[in-house]
Amino acid sequence: MQHFPIFLAVAGRRIVVSGNGETVLAKLRLLLKTEARITVIGADPADGLRDLADQGRITLIPRPMQAGDAICAALFYAANDDAREDRRVAALARAEGALVNIVDNLEDSAFITPAIVDRDPVTVAIGTEGAAPVLARRIKADLEERLPASLGILARIGKGFRSVAERLPMGRVRREFWAEYYDRAGPAAFDEGGEEALRPTLDALLDRHLAAPVRVGRVDLVGAGPGDPDLLTLKARKALDRADVVIFDQLVSAPILELARREAVMIHAGKEGFGASMPQSRINELIISHAKAGAHVVRLKSGDPTVFGRLDEEIEACEAAGIDWSVVPGITASSAAVAGIGQSLTKRGRNSGVRFLTGHDTKGFAEHDWAQLARPGEVAAIYMGKKSARFIQGRLLMHGADPATPVTVVENASRPDQRVLTTTLSRLEPTLSEAGLTGPALTFLGLAPRAACAAPAATRTSEIQAAGTA
Repeated sequence: MQHFPIFLAVAGRRIVVSGNGETVLAKLRLLLKTEARITVIGADPADGLRDLADQGRITLIPRPMQAGDAICAALFYAANDDAREDRRVAALARAEGALVNIVDNLEDSAFITPAIVDRDPVTVAIGTEGAAPVLARRIKADLEERLPASLGILARIGKGFRSVAERLPMGRVRREFWAEYYDRAGPAAFDEGGEEALRPTLDALLDRHLAAPVRVGRVDLVGAGPGDPDLLTLKARKALDRADVVIFDQLVSAPILELARREAVMIHAGKEGFGASMPQSRINELIISHAKAGAHVVRLKSGDPTVFGRLDEEIEACEAAGIDWSVVPGITASSAAVAGIGQSLTKRGRNSGVRFLTGHDTKGFAEHDWAQLARPGEVAAIYMGKKSARFIQGRLLMHGADPATPVTVVENASRPDQRVLTTTLSRLEPTLSEAGLTGPALTFLGLAPRAACAAPAATRTSEIQAAGTA
């Protein structure tokens, strides 16, 4: 993001525009919607500019810009339709401390003016950093159709009521009050009685919310998916948008955390195999304490919370504390990883079942039915298998597994830095150690990437065959 979006306070401040023609008039169509004091400077100004000056809407100085003209200006626009003159006046304005925009010159501008949907005081700004103005206009047109004209009136009346609404507790209770006003009560009152009906509606709504019994919060146990934010479910996205507190795991990706409400309290509850981690008992305490305080808590887990996510322990903690909970499933890492290698977990004639295994549990390396797993054609998705790879390899070989059984390891499944390693069971170690994997990895026993399956047999050795983004 090269341009940081902000809303600049300009009421009562100067905005200076240098120019004298249609480009200036086009810019003024937007600037005149503000409460700024606007000065236009330019020799031989167009009739439209003179008309605006006669109406008292702008101050017009009919001469070329000089030093001192931009003093105390919050913003300055160079709109002379002459590159040399624009450079000259821009240099003067910068020297006098103004933020400068040169029309149609993105590189030399300190700020850009976005496309705007105006529902004063609700303003939606759309920017593409100059890359796609047509797309910005298309988004603007779409929003213009979606946002009713009454939205600005609802927001203006609501703004005047904010100090009164502070009688409600902060967080979820206050949010629910405003959500009911904007989503249901406000529009219904406006349709029935116009603007005059809004303040009485707010008063009645506030009395009802103040009289409601204090409620304990709730907990959503949410699957964040394997890391790609596009794979986050719509239900999970909505939960993040409502959350007061987000307690997230080590493996939840940064782009997904960015989707949480800006006001939400973010708590890192990292758990890492064979490494430092927050005890599960402490995580349970955090969930319960915040929910009892009235917060909407999202416990955000990588992948799917029902797969090796210690979900039952957190549900039992909620039930023991009398707190409402729900589970929002996510796309598990094995589904994303197997899609990344162009395979499926089951296939007619190959395997009618698939096993989901963990490489280690709370007691150390996890034991499984190794004799069953060693049979030809078996497919298993092994979670948390990096550090236990040698143990798994040894157990399978000891129980008669074919040393040439294909093994695929997918690191950072679905993410931009996804990496795919292909090897065989006999070479699972040292392949993993040599690869130096640092991200979360999932191991597939009995599967090779589709491209590797199609390659000549001589190339399907124990060495790393594929390393790159899938």
